[in-house]
Amino acid sequence: MADKQKENKPLLPTKPPRGNYQIWVILATIAVIFGVMYFNSTNGLKEVDYDVFKQMVKAGDVRKVILVQNQKFVEVTLTSDALQNAKYKQDLNSNPIGGSSASGPHFIVRVVDAGNFDQEFRIFKDKLPDSAKPEYKSEDRGDYVGQLFQWGLLFLLLFGFWMLMRRMTGGAGPGGQIFNIGKSKAALFDAENKVKITFSDVAGLDEAKEEVKEIVDFLKTPSKFTKLGGKIPKGALLVGPPGTGKTLLAKAVAGEAAVPFFSLSGSDFVEMFVGVGAARVRDLFKQAKEKAPCIIFIDEIDAIGRSRGRGQLPGANDERENTLNSLLVEMDGFATDSGVIILAATNRPDVLDSALLRPGRFDRQISIDKPDIVGREAIFKVHLKPIKLDPTVDPKKLSAQTPGFAGAEIANVCNEAALIAARRDKKAVDMQDFQDAIDRVIGGLEKKNKIISPEEKKIVAFHEAGHAVAGWFLEHADPLVKVSIVPRGVAALGYAQYLPKEQFLYQTEQLLDEMCMAFGGRAAEDLVFGKVSTGALSDLERITKLAYSIVTVYGMNKQIGNMSFYDSKANDYSFQKPYSEATSERIDVEVKGIIDEAYERTKALLSKHRIYLDVIAKELLEKEILFQADLERLIGKRPFEKQTTYQQFTNGTGKYEKQAQENEQPGVDPTPTLEGDRPDELRTSPLS
Repeated sequence: MADKQKENKPLLPTKPPRGNYQIWVILATIAVIFGVMYFNSTNGLKEVDYDVFKQMVKAGDVRKVILVQNQKFVEVTLTSDALQNAKYKQDLNSNPIGGSSASGPHFIVRVVDAGNFDQEFRIFKDKLPDSAKPEYKSEDRGDYVGQLFQWGLLFLLLFGFWMLMRRMTGGAGPGGQIFNIGKSKAALFDAENKVKITFSDVAGLDEAKEEVKEIVDFLKTPSKFTKLGGKIPKGALLVGPPGTGKTLLAKAVAGEAAVPFFSLSGSDFVEMFVGVGAARVRDLFKQAKEKAPCIIFIDEIDAIGRSRGRGQLPGANDERENTLNSLLVEMDGFATDSGVIILAATNRPDVLDSALLRPGRFDRQISIDKPDIVGREAIFKVHLKPIKLDPTVDPKKLSAQTPGFAGAEIANVCNEAALIAARRDKKAVDMQDFQDAIDRVIGGLEKKNKIISPEEKKIVAFHEAGHAVAGWFLEHADPLVKVSIVPRGVAALGYAQYLPKEQFLYQTEQLLDEMCMAFGGRAAEDLVFGKVSTGALSDLERITKLAYSIVTVYGMNKQIGNMSFYDSKANDYSFQKPYSEATSERIDVEVKGIIDEAYERTKALLSKHRIYLDVIAKELLEKEILFQADLERLIGKRPFEKQTTYQQFTNGTGKYEKQAQENEQPGVDPTPTLEGDRPDELRTSPLS
């Protein structure tokens, strides 16, 4: 019965969208000003000289003359017979505004001195015959056009200032007035305005989900924790690279929590007026205490949470510091009330003030890192749900081909694959579409129309073949996934994609093999053509950074010793070196020696396998893209028996498969993040 009443209940009329009436008011004012100026009879009349005017009066063609003294001009009205005269008809037709009217005026005469003109014209009129004497009078007029123009400009200035204040104060309503500029801009999500994202929509962040789930559980059932004497953390800081899901996790908290949820960004406290940021902080916590228990989420908190005292001029008033001071007091000050939990997110924890990070304010720092192969598979499964998939699509293979990808990049790959499949008029998205989408995200847009000469294409082919052969016969090099000479991105003419093993620690041999693999392109050009090109720019940049890291960061050089000159707390503007000039010279010598040794080793390796270099380069020139299976077909299997992370994951020989089997047990979340695993950046060797 209740359902029928709901069905029969008439729908209330919805309010029409509120139009942007301000711009219409401005346009209407401008139109009125210019309309009056345009249609004013004086502005539309043709101006004639004083001598021409006297000839017109002598000829008896003028019916009325009006002298406007305060504006120093004379209005001339012709007789009805003169209006038919061809001498005037042409001028009148060229000025239709006022000029073509029989009532006039028809012409205008500018005068320098109204008094002299009045005296002279009266004498001149007395000498005329009665039939030629025009009607004459003198008067003063108000400048309505000028006044309207001045008042109109004043109105526009006032209206523009009012609009500016509205924009700065957030529009109309309780917080839209200038006196309420200190009101908080936080968006409130409660039972009536609830976020639909839940923890089930967040994959690959299991440890972080457990931490924030505990906060939600405390707000729902506080007695579970308080009966044992425990206290819930007052704040939790989500830290991680961009795109790893910090804001998404906060949205899930808002969707799961049964308490009010305030959401805003760090930039919402920043304003051009002094003291506004601190006032908004106080107002935010005032609203939160009224609705306690509740959660406050501040995204990009580094906008107001930077370390105090950096780069500030003596005696200057730093509005950001005042805002931070107010935030510190509200979070854990002398009169702080309980019931308000703070969540914040940032990808730059190194710049945050130490007082903000101490226990009592942010008791927990939740690290949200890039997912490993298991986490990427779980994220792929979430983003593949709304896509029509071909049965050949395997999330495990996709997760193995996207090392170093964050959640946002995986979402972008899935979306790109769906768009590519739609562009090709397919009924479902298959693995080829995902391969093209991954290439699109890694290397950039494919430049199909880019004109490359045969000589340059041959250089590119041997360059990429050198990378492939060098990596194939180096024990610690990452296994090759694909090598391509299709131009992509802004300047990349080709690239070789490798599948790095997901690990934390690297030994000296692994780093040296990686340098040799990067030298493969330059060494192949030198070996085949006897000269080198500029295509190895990105390779040389990577090799140089890696060599300096071996010597100055990781302490892997015997001559320099077990010393690291890396300072994790130094800012980007430090110009002092922590070593002497003599040590600097030794470092340069050792780095050059490592690089030269790696280059000669690579050249010797390619000379030994020169036949394979020519075979792969020839195949690349024909097909443009080669996969790992193609290399096995051309030069045989890789001489090193070493399973990749993906093979361990799929064959059940490593901890990944063991963890995946545990995930399938009932009651266990299927998207774990393995402790001790962190994906390295995706390593590619683009030809720039």
